[in-house]
Amino acid sequence: MFLDSYPISSKSLEKHYHIDGDQLGQQYKDHLSDYQQWNQKAHAQDWLLFPENLGQQLSIDETALSNGELYTIVTNKAARGRKGALVAMIKGTQAEVINEVLLQIPQRLRDKVAEITLDMAASIQLVVKRCFPRAVRVIDRFHVQKLAYDALQEMRIAHRWDAINEETNAIDNARWEKTPYVPFRFDNGDTKKQLLARSRYLLFKSPDKWSSNQKTRAKILFAQYPDLHKAFSLTHSLRLIFSLTKDKAIAYTKLAKWYNEVTDSGFKAFNTISATIYTHYKEILNFFDNRSTNASAESFNAKLKAFRTSLRGVRDISFFLFRVAKIYA
Repeated sequence: MFLDSYPISSKSLEKHYHIDGDQLGQQYKDHLSDYQQWNQKAHAQDWLLFPENLGQQLSIDETALSNGELYTIVTNKAARGRKGALVAMIKGTQAEVINEVLLQIPQRLRDKVAEITLDMAASIQLVVKRCFPRAVRVIDRFHVQKLAYDALQEMRIAHRWDAINEETNAIDNARWEKTPYVPFRFDNGDTKKQLLARSRYLLFKSPDKWSSNQKTRAKILFAQYPDLHKAFSLTHSLRLIFSLTKDKAIAYTKLAKWYNEVTDSGFKAFNTISATIYTHYKEILNFFDNRSTNASAESFNAKLKAFRTSLRGVRDISFFLFRVAKIYA
């Protein structure tokens, strides 16, 4: 049946098969599926576990299902987001709770896991150390890069607030002097406030992917704010380290040099990422062994969110997870 194999709602079948979607959904839940006899139904809202889907390469991440409630998800990369991908889904992010569930998997199976990609959450680090002690831990490169992007955007936003305050004061002064306020505009027509607001997306991109308008805007932005130019250069060079470097030893040297450049810059916004690299450099460098990322976990999370959207929200979490298990486990 479609509902057993595809992440679609019963409502979506109405126009194709001229049926009552709500009635079909209820019939599927109560009679057509084996939901009522499901062996994981009693604890489904708290955890799901499928040891048979364990593989040598895993990803672990978290996602929100309903009302911001977080679930930790372990997936098998070899399944590529299809049936057999879901290893475990556990409510919450507390290490003790997650460990209690994952330790139900026999140790001989857990010891076969060779590599796990994850983010930098301390609780997840503890889980992997406890449950998969023989696995190499690989911190996802995109989480590292995101910290750099966030630092750069924090600096841009600080400048934008200064520009907003400057414009507000200028408007008040013009009103006080009973003269019309005419803002200064750069050659591309942007005011200072607009320049900083419209530069948001170009700062996420590599310069070779900028449009002609973005190139003009970037030239003006960096001339006005040299610190943003320096911060962007740091962010871009970190991206290039991960994209172009193949050898782990060379990557170690480049990351060390990059760390020193961040320290010398004195940018407070970059303190978080410099501290992260200092603390987790071994796990970050493990990326260069197999170039493994958490992309499969992010893709799986996106599928869950799309499925949830197609259902117009999750009203019965247990039944929703039953369908997730049917499709992906």
